[in-house]
Amino acid sequence: MVDQISAGYWIRRFLMDYATSERNLSPNTCASYRDMLVLLLPYAATRKGVATDALSVTDLSAELVRSFLVHLENGRKCCTSTRNQRLASIHALARFIGEHSPQHIEWCSQVRMIPMKKGTTASLTYLEKSEMDGLLAAPDQSLRQGQRDHAMLLFLYNSGARASEAASLQIADIDWHSRSVRITGKGSKQRRCPLWATTLRHLRHLAGERPAETNLFLNCRGEPLTRYGIHTLVERYVTKLCASMPSLEGKRISPHVIRHTTATHLLQAGVDINTIRAWLGHVSLNTTNIYAETDLATKKRALETLAGGKARRSTGGWSRQADLMAFLRSL
Repeated sequence: MVDQISAGYWIRRFLMDYATSERNLSPNTCASYRDMLVLLLPYAATRKGVATDALSVTDLSAELVRSFLVHLENGRKCCTSTRNQRLASIHALARFIGEHSPQHIEWCSQVRMIPMKKGTTASLTYLEKSEMDGLLAAPDQSLRQGQRDHAMLLFLYNSGARASEAASLQIADIDWHSRSVRITGKGSKQRRCPLWATTLRHLRHLAGERPAETNLFLNCRGEPLTRYGIHTLVERYVTKLCASMPSLEGKRISPHVIRHTTATHLLQAGVDINTIRAWLGHVSLNTTNIYAETDLATKKRALETLAGGKARRSTGGWSRQADLMAFLRSL
């Protein structure tokens, strides 16, 4: 007879039946659930003085979960967002158990009442146009690796793709005729993104005569480039560029920052927020609105400069420029 009091029984069902089969959650989400449990279960076992396999559902009490969250912040030095991510995974586990086991409804309610912690909102990091141009020019394109690296940076900037999306990209995903690319994102959702002619040219050269079902971006051993490899690639060229571009000092540049850069530059170019949402593959418009808020801050600084008279020119001033109304409508 199955022991439905055992935490192990429900955790296995949660990961195998619910997350993978029923919900078809992304590998990254399943990995997040797994990582939370790898930390929580040994902590609970130590606190309760029992083996991990002997833990019951009620051993993972609300009091113990609160203690675990404090341990994450103070003992493991995790930031608030990481703490909240772990708690969200615990909430998902509790909800699943509560829905399938009436005897654990009260336990589920107590655990799910543990609130998320409000943290400081980090400012959005993105590259200015000159910084992005410098990064694109950094690889030595006389070398084969430099050609691949330039194509990767150009693709990330053009598409706003995540590192995982670029790593899984296959040659067959590129439509050479319509000048677009099919990107498979979170939850296996697919979207199409237009490609610039220059991006298409570099990707075509990189693909060569290889079969369509192979990965586009390969490492020096001819194996698919990993997410870690893409992060390392970006960091390597940022480090190289810092000597000649001091504005990059102090900025933590990653493939995701290039994604932020794409969205911000699209917004500054006048592309509407809904198009940017589809471009990036965001499910909710609220996620995309963060770029609008960032751009409003930029426009506010521009207005303050205008108010101070610094933008006036001897040619007649900004008030008589033909695109004034377009500028005002964009505010």
